[in-house]
Amino acid sequence: MTLEDTSGTTGGEAAPPPGDDYLKRRALRRGSAGWLLLTGLGVGYVVSGDYSGWNIGLAKGGFGGLAVATLLMGVMYACLVFALAELSAILPAAGGGYGFARRALGTWGGFLTGTAILVEYVLAPAAISLFIGDYVESLGLFGLESGWPVYLACFAVFIGVHLWGVGEALRFSLVVTAIAVAALLVFAAGASTGFRVDRLNDIPVDADAFGAGPWLPYGLLGVWAAFPFGMWFFLGVEGVPLAAEEAKDPVRSMPRALALSMGVLAVLAAVTLLAATGARGAAAVQNAGNPLVVALEGNGGPTALSRFVNYAGLAGLVASFFSLIYAGSRQLFALSRAGYLPRFLSLTSRRRSPYWALLVPGALGFALAAGSGNGARMLNVAVFGATVSYALMALSHIVLRRREPGLERPYRTPGGVATSSVALVLALAALVATFLVDVVAAGLALGVYAVAVAYFALYSRHRLVASAPEEEFAALAAAEAELDRG
Repeated sequence: MTLEDTSGTTGGEAAPPPGDDYLKRRALRRGSAGWLLLTGLGVGYVVSGDYSGWNIGLAKGGFGGLAVATLLMGVMYACLVFALAELSAILPAAGGGYGFARRALGTWGGFLTGTAILVEYVLAPAAISLFIGDYVESLGLFGLESGWPVYLACFAVFIGVHLWGVGEALRFSLVVTAIAVAALLVFAAGASTGFRVDRLNDIPVDADAFGAGPWLPYGLLGVWAAFPFGMWFFLGVEGVPLAAEEAKDPVRSMPRALALSMGVLAVLAAVTLLAATGARGAAAVQNAGNPLVVALEGNGGPTALSRFVNYAGLAGLVASFFSLIYAGSRQLFALSRAGYLPRFLSLTSRRRSPYWALLVPGALGFALAAGSGNGARMLNVAVFGATVSYALMALSHIVLRRREPGLERPYRTPGGVATSSVALVLALAALVATFLVDVVAAGLALGVYAVAVAYFALYSRHRLVASAPEEEFAALAAAEAELDRG
């Protein structure tokens, strides 16, 4: 039997049909998440980025450069989210972006998209575990120091909650995310009392940079270099469709959750950027590990509010760490179930948790955290993977709109192809910007990609599982196209 991609070319040869219990042993718990839990998941993916990381963009582009970069990246994510809302209503399966690309771009497109998403969702939790360790040490919690015991505890405890069940996991994520969001609003209110407009532009101007001025101290190129840090206010929200197979009424709840998540994140991005920079100054917070605390403390030392925000920052890191583990496990589960990766990785427990898809990335993430210790570089690798997946997902929306205009679409992207085209152009610009920030990280990501491509080309593309949801969906499309040609 041959699986075909939607262009009619051979996509890969299917393995012999597995037993009748193949999909039964790889079933998730359906109907576990409504729109509120999905919205919490979307915000939880991202909220740690409001507490740290974004401020390094000030050192790349100044306040004006980072503000413009954040606006453009916000537009990219908004356009991408609207495109994903349409795609997730068409194919509400756990594969998310991989499943969409599989339908539009064939087996190679699906694998390359899924691999890019995996790079993002395996590396990001590893990096965040390092940041959690730093927070635990700085807060003096239980006298612990940042190191492998803290990283191991993070992975063990939070993977354990996921193994308990998806409903319990998403409710935990919602509570921690709500605490982190509320703390950001409290921070903004406290920081506003010391806000001064002149502090936004207090970074010295680089006179040699083209287009440099107080607003853009590093010139126009600084705007481009700040793209990856503008992304940190939104990075991960695109993972909401990975919960589609476990959602209640995904056709309606998924677009709603994506839109609400994006709205909340846009407000938090604007509030955080303005309040933190204007309270203390761009120069003071540009290289801070905890910019919100630095913005509140000034020269007077810790305050009750700064201590509160410091603890809330830990909650934000936990929320993102926890949510990203979920996303990575579902992407790995979907790729494994369809045969792109070893099939045992998609087995589920009696509680319908994909235990191997949780344990294997967790072990890898822990090893990377304990062995590397370079959280910034791991996040830069994750950003590279993310931008590749964004470009491919936006392209998938364009291709499906052009190739299958009659496909039933319960939800339609406002603006149609024009919207996803904007996302595609901005994603490609952000991809190039990653080389401006950390060429070593981009090279590492390309190396991982090369290994994955070799594995798929030489082995797994000949062993795809035709009965997996994404493969059935693509095979049905190929059959319909063949009938139309006949």
